Amino acid sequence: MSNAHVNTISSSSKLIEGSGRTIILIPKGTKFIIDDTLYSTKSQRNLLSFKDIRLNGYHIETMNEKNVEYLYITNVECGKKYVLEGLPAFSSGLYYTHISAIKSHVTTNHCLSNASN
Repeated sequence: MSNAHVNTISSSSKLIEGSGRTIILIPKGTKFIIDDTLYSTKSQRNLLSFKDIRLNGYHIETMNEKNVEYLYITNVECGKKYVLEGLPAFSSGLYYTHISAIKSHVTTNHCLSNASN
């Protein structure tokens, strides 16, 4: 998929420039691999679905601390639960964090065959 149109409240825009696999890190080092992401240089915000969190082997729960609601991303190892990340909530109910893209280089090896009889 490339150059797809996205309908917004005000208009239709060509926001999606591509799609593919993305690897992201959130502040305490929790890594997510998401196979079906959309790419847009115009986007200033990203959404991470609960489904993507679960597909990476993590669990989710909410908790209130000092009148602030958090979404906890947890992991269970050897029967013990660990809180990996705590994402605070906006008043709108959305949770937020900063993410970093892991930069990588992809090398492909194309094999050419010479068919001679």
